[in-house]
Amino acid sequence: MSTTISASLVKELRELTGAGMMDCKRALEETGGDLEAARTLLRERGMASAGKRAGRTTTEGLVGYVVEDTRASIVGIGCETEPVSKNDEFQEFAARVLRAVHADGPGAADALEQERLELAGRLGENVVIVGPERYDAADGDVLAGYAHPPANKIGVLVHLRGGSPELARQLAMHIAFAAPEWAAREDVPEETLAAERAVYLNSDEVQSKPEAAREKIVDGMLGKRFYAATPGGVLADQAWVHDPAKSVADALREAGASLVAFTRVSVAG
Repeated sequence: MSTTISASLVKELRELTGAGMMDCKRALEETGGDLEAARTLLRERGMASAGKRAGRTTTEGLVGYVVEDTRASIVGIGCETEPVSKNDEFQEFAARVLRAVHADGPGAADALEQERLELAGRLGENVVIVGPERYDAADGDVLAGYAHPPANKIGVLVHLRGGSPELARQLAMHIAFAAPEWAAREDVPEETLAAERAVYLNSDEVQSKPEAAREKIVDGMLGKRFYAATPGGVLADQAWVHDPAKSVADALREAGASLVAFTRVSVAG
């Protein structure tokens, strides 16, 4: 004998879970009207469907940051479509993740895994947490954050020693645009540099030059085409977007500042 499910019970389950009306009704029918059992069933189904979506590409979402005194945090929350990125529930989850990272560090995002899976199940899209990071600065250091408007799909956190908040924000804007892979030349892995050097050295452009001059020519090519590349390359070598006549290293040196760390987070794919 089937159990009659009242509209009020379906409404209550919907408010508890955020699932669709028909999904709530079916779950209640399958569990004989047991609200908690139906809630558990919906969670299990949501997590199962979220697992199936895990491999789907996320090229939309939001990057948020917060800077307070000597602490700054950033995190991206990715999804599959723009409408979901504007969904209130999605945005509320993004805010919760950011607050957790800011309070307890990047590892705090792991504690929200269950909530992430349930949200993915309710929204019907893959939802991912991208690049959570937190900086704790010493007195006198400068922190700044930037999210590129209007979509806020790219964000940057910067930690400087010396300089000003305005310089730090300008640097964050530069990093958002130029997307450096490394902070300084010494950060480039040896195997990466060796592979890049071999490409230039074996190119027709270099092989056509006298052998004695080739290494020097390659050094120059690496400086202009690899270290200073945008996007990619080395931050210190890139042309400063606010004054391309100087490098980022020049801009920092003139301001008496040095880079401690930066994080660039993108949910744009």
